Amino acid sequence: MLETKRNLQDQNVLSSKEINALNDKYRKLTATERINELYKDFNQHDVMLTSSFAATSAFLLKLVSDVNPSQTVFFIDTGYHFTDTLAYKEQLSVQYGLNIKSVSALKEEHDFTTKDQTWLKNPDFCCSINKVKPLDGIKKNYKVWMSGLMKWQSDHRATLDIFEERNGILKFYPLLDISKETRDSYIEEHNLPFHPLVAKGYNSIGCKHCTVPGDDRNGRWNNHPKTECGLHL
Repeated sequence: MLETKRNLQDQNVLSSKEINALNDKYRKLTATERINELYKDFNQHDVMLTSSFAATSAFLLKLVSDVNPSQTVFFIDTGYHFTDTLAYKEQLSVQYGLNIKSVSALKEEHDFTTKDQTWLKNPDFCCSINKVKPLDGIKKNYKVWMSGLMKWQSDHRATLDIFEERNGILKFYPLLDISKETRDSYIEEHNLPFHPLVAKGYNSIGCKHCTVPGDDRNGRWNNHPKTECGLHL
């Protein structure tokens, strides 16, 4: 077992066999156990955690902070977030003692999307400039990317596994098979704070000009067929 862990830590890219073995191992664990085990199988400095600080981001952030409070949390500041999102980020930062680092697009590229209102003409391109590209700039420094995706959130997410190799990085979704009911029960039991806009009917929250009230992810991109920003494709 120790040799296996050492091998995982030393490698930049894992084989399909090794990823399958990780999935077999982690499927049997609870979400907290998965996060705890991750830091045994991989070095902390190789783990990248991202959070959108959206509707129920407190769920994953609470679990991670309980296991490893020193884990850095990357927040992609698109420049178009609701004021409530930024306030929620600060609230969770204080409540869980989070080490948050923001990443943003180059100023001239972001300014272009503002003047062009790119989100109206080509939302994929707008997301690429303000979300995907900024994260690509730091992604190369890590081996594992942890995020809070769950299968029930979209058709694409329903096809994922706990560990997936995507574009040269190992994606880790410790909450992937958690049901909406289990998530909500945990939030209620531990009195976790919801994003303020949830009370106004926003159940998935992104940039303010592309988000309207709606169930699950139905309100994203103003009910446009687009369901993913591109970060997790």
